[in-house]
Amino acid sequence: MPSTKRKFGDTGEKIAEKYLQEKGYIIIDRNYTKAYGEIDLIAKKDNALVFVEVKTRDMKHVHDFLPEQSVNTLKARKIKRVCQIYLLEKHYSPNQEWQIDIVAISIDVDTNKAIVKHMENALWERQY
Repeated sequence: MPSTKRKFGDTGEKIAEKYLQEKGYIIIDRNYTKAYGEIDLIAKKDNALVFVEVKTRDMKHVHDFLPEQSVNTLKARKIKRVCQIYLLEKHYSPNQEWQIDIVAISIDVDTNKAIVKHMENALWERQY
């Protein structure tokens, strides 16, 4: 049985997926996992492959620590490594355009309302 934390994270991923679909993204994979990391959502938009890291927080704690702040340099390196493995395993061309986005979800658990912040191409090369 999933933990409360896992259920909360799953809720955030569902919100992010719906948000991205409404913005024209096509979700092609979910929860791609390797020993050193996971990609929450993988989507296509135009010609680009978009790897999406979803971070979900209770709105009560957002003032102290924004969801996107948990994607530090070490986490960024791990995400990039998993993205590169995905591209190799799925036989994408070395010329395939790709980027890593962050979708930060803040949920008010009392009202069940969410605020979505989408940071496109949030992890660029100089952060690795």
